[in-house]
Amino acid sequence: MENSRRSFIKKVTVAGIGTAGIALNSTLSASEDTKTSEPQTKKPAGKDDGKLRFGFIGTGSRCREHINNVIAIPGNKIVAICDIKQSALDNTLKHIARFNVAAPKTYTGSERAFEQMLNNEDFDCVIIASPWEWHVPMSVAAMKAGVPYVGVEVSAANTVEECWDLVNVSEATGNQLNIMENVCYRRDCMAALTMVRQGLFGELLHGGCGYQHDLRDVKFNDGVNYNYKKGGELRMGPTAFSEAQWRTQHSVTRNGDIYPTHGIGPVANCMDINHGNRFLSLSAMATQSRGLHKFIVDNGGERHPLAKLRFNLGDIVTSMIKCANGQTIIVTHDTNSPRPYSLGFRIQGTEGLWMNDGEHVYVQEQSNPHRWDSSEEWFKKYDHKLWSTLDAAAREAGHGGMDYIMMYDFIDAIRNKKRAPMDCYDAAAWSAISGLSEMSIARGGAVVDFPDFTRGQWINRQPTFAL
Repeated sequence: MENSRRSFIKKVTVAGIGTAGIALNSTLSASEDTKTSEPQTKKPAGKDDGKLRFGFIGTGSRCREHINNVIAIPGNKIVAICDIKQSALDNTLKHIARFNVAAPKTYTGSERAFEQMLNNEDFDCVIIASPWEWHVPMSVAAMKAGVPYVGVEVSAANTVEECWDLVNVSEATGNQLNIMENVCYRRDCMAALTMVRQGLFGELLHGGCGYQHDLRDVKFNDGVNYNYKKGGELRMGPTAFSEAQWRTQHSVTRNGDIYPTHGIGPVANCMDINHGNRFLSLSAMATQSRGLHKFIVDNGGERHPLAKLRFNLGDIVTSMIKCANGQTIIVTHDTNSPRPYSLGFRIQGTEGLWMNDGEHVYVQEQSNPHRWDSSEEWFKKYDHKLWSTLDAAAREAGHGGMDYIMMYDFIDAIRNKKRAPMDCYDAAAWSAISGLSEMSIARGGAVVDFPDFTRGQWINRQPTFAL
């Protein structure tokens, strides 16, 4: 059974965010939702049978990747799942059935069905894998319903106001919010973090990162396939499939770094953001918007109905952040252009640096002068203990294993009642880049102040991530 489970996980796990499966029709704002309903008391973790009780809101492929790991790690059970689409629920139930575990309860029928699930069931953790607009309302509702640990997919929030909602509700309820930023657990990122903590790069000076990923064939499809197929029909919005139903609209209405956390999360951990350091200010600029219109014309012709649509998102958005301890960080968003995938990591200090494009490391007095070392040998030496101990289990999980490492670390926090590995302050600080970059671009690149979501606690908070 163990071999078949592992074989199945390897077969079904799919890279990428995947189908979220929740509609986007509600006009409820997170700030409105935070003003209603008092926190409720729920049962303690592992009540009755000692197993942690999980719920999932949004049951597309990203949810199923999380389910793989929740089931693979002993001591957990899935109590209930929720989605506005019955087809998404059915697919997830079939997926769960292959593990020979009890079927969870299902909730559907309206875009507010998640509230029924939260009110009716007892959970130790609820994981939210819905479209971006729903992340904050659902996280707020879960924390207010008494769920002690809430995991929310990235980005956690879209506006600065939403970031404050996450912090305020987590503080008010005492319930933990964890941003499910899997790249923080990428093997090379964790090895680089180990090198930083051991002083190999000296005092840090600068960081670089971003989300540079050609998503044109994700933002459009034919309504059946996840990716656009050459020669096929071009759709976005309600008649499209998966992320093209909702993600593309952000490129129409927004101009900023709308997906910053894959890049900034690992860099923030290296820079001790919210733990003795913080983001102070941000300035952002955007190029012209050309890529999505050109993609439509190239594949559908100039008379295609979507060719009349005006996209607001600049093809390349560059944000510069200043930190309290003096460091600078450059964050790049580039999803509408033809290019290979890259998160563009650069961690640089007074004694050396790591650049993941080219897999380069240079350490003064240890590397040959003016010559790059391959990062492979360095990272073998400084492999993080989570990876060295969990490698065999992780290698068959999603996104190269980092999904498993992330879930393992999160479950360890839940079971031992520890602070979430990437808590509400991290979720807010990393996600706020979206709203602040939009603000800065609208003001011609003006410098905007970064909120201190910790309200001064950052000065004395000690690092806790992946120690």
